[in-house]
Amino acid sequence: MKLSEVKQILPTLENVAFELENGSFVPDHFHVTEVGIISKNFIDCGGKIRSEKVVNFQLWNADDFEHRLKPNKLLSIIQLSEDRLSIEDLDIEVEYQSDTIGKYDLTFNGKTFVLKNKTTACLAQDACGIPSEKIKKNLTELTVKQNNSCSPNTGCC
Repeated sequence: MKLSEVKQILPTLENVAFELENGSFVPDHFHVTEVGIISKNFIDCGGKIRSEKVVNFQLWNADDFEHRLKPNKLLSIIQLSEDRLSIEDLDIEVEYQSDTIGKYDLTFNGKTFVLKNKTTACLAQDACGIPSEKIKKNLTELTVKQNNSCSPNTGCC
């Protein structure tokens, strides 16, 4: 989800809620402690130089159980970050701590923002020996060459 999409959704909401893919929710008293840009420059295992850039939201739970972040407040935090940091309309990555800090993609289900689990992947599979996925076929799609086939009771198999 891009930053512009979040900015369009926020004015339509009464409350800001974040839900994990497993159906549990980030507690209502969360804080957005960071809105910023994360730039990553790296070399993949195939030797190709790559770069990534995302807008980062960091969610944090405090003992401030009366805290409720309203949509207009989050929108003002985003706008301040855009102005001061020259943030572009990039994809959003959310940091949220459970057992350790997790990084999530962000979607919206019509009611709440959903933290989508991220996974790692090899970006240079051809260079590091990972075979490409084989094409799967149904047995009914296979044809038998008649000249190379055996008949029952002929002793060829």
